[in-house]
Amino acid sequence: MKQARRSPVAAGNEAGSTGAADNLASRARTAFARNIETVKQSLDPITPLIVAASELMVRALVSGHKILLCGNGGSAACAQLFSAHLLNRYTQERPGLPAITLSADGATLTAIANDHHFTDVFARQIMALGNPGDILVAFSTTGNSPNLTRAVEAAHARNMRCVALNGRDGGELGSVLARDDLNILVTGGSTARIREVHILTVHCLSELIDYQLLGQE
Repeated sequence: MKQARRSPVAAGNEAGSTGAADNLASRARTAFARNIETVKQSLDPITPLIVAASELMVRALVSGHKILLCGNGGSAACAQLFSAHLLNRYTQERPGLPAITLSADGATLTAIANDHHFTDVFARQIMALGNPGDILVAFSTTGNSPNLTRAVEAAHARNMRCVALNGRDGGELGSVLARDDLNILVTGGSTARIREVHILTVHCLSELIDYQLLGQE
């Protein structure tokens, strides 16, 4: 007779009854502590780049250009978060700002991946939608996604400048950026901690863009 499989939830409840709750709390505190450490380490190196990126984006937006954004997985979610702040608002009411998340259209992504290659899913959209003066914002925690490298190359072909929210040592993405592009690089070995700083960076960029357009709230 087969032995009944134990539910992970039941196993978790049993573990909790033996004092594992303290261990879980310790792990949560450790995650917070590592987040704080990564933020502190990143503050001085990336703050000037955040300021420069916000100024670059504002110049593009007030000149009638738009911002294209892309990323994979959790980085795609970061791209959507930023575009939501631009298209809707951050903390102040204002007209929407033109932004397109290239990783949000499942039909387009799968069509390009199916008919061409997954490395082209962003580049082909940029070649169709990007115009000189537009800005590409690419999110990656490793810098080693071929479709982001291809995206930057396509943006350059369309005379667009690029801002990378990058991670670790910058990877291939860092190597294809042009001299007048911006590489907001969060070093470290943890994808989670890098992405947390990317989210904070998105909030900083949103705040600085609104401040330059609208003034103090």
